[in-house]
Amino acid sequence: MEMLNTLGEGIRAGLEAKNHAREQALQHSRSIIRHSALAIRAVHRDERPLALEHIHQARSQAGTLRETLAPYPDLYFAGYSQDALKELAEASIVYALVGGESLPSPDELQVDAAPYLNGLGEAAGELRRHCLDIMRSGRSSQAERLLAMMDDIYSLLVTLDYPDAITGNLRRTTDMVRGVTERTRGDLTLSLRLEATRLAAAELEARMRKA
Repeated sequence: MEMLNTLGEGIRAGLEAKNHAREQALQHSRSIIRHSALAIRAVHRDERPLALEHIHQARSQAGTLRETLAPYPDLYFAGYSQDALKELAEASIVYALVGGESLPSPDELQVDAAPYLNGLGEAAGELRRHCLDIMRSGRSSQAERLLAMMDDIYSLLVTLDYPDAITGNLRRTTDMVRGVTERTRGDLTLSLRLEATRLAAAELEARMRKA
């Protein structure tokens, strides 16, 4: 019984340490998600310095998350940790693509392939939102650049036909990207036609005034 008690104490101490690490990881994950969401909101508001500040905060929290869970890979690859890293990837990608900057790589973000690819897919949804904002302000030509990026994202994701257990349900994300890309293409086509009609009407009116 004494040996069993000793074993129990050792096991209890290990579980206490792991549970503490889990609680810390949950806090870090929530912080990463919050800063990532605020970064995306700032991008849509054209507040790029603020967006970058939130991205830096999220990346700092991600570094702490990795350190905290280094002894516990099962917790690192748990849903809440990977979801947080996916949100970080999404925010970083949206910031880069909207600003015309180079796409950050998984190695640069220190994010594994599955959360990175799902973040890339969800970034397409944010690009659609930005396209709609641009079109409402009459800058349809700029929206064409973002639509081309959405096409490129889909073209990559659709080629990655691996089991969901490896890619983190990437097929579902890929289907979402296809849908938002096609809807954006339709919206942009309509916007460009309306813009062309307005320009033609303005030119006709100008000629009639001169006549």
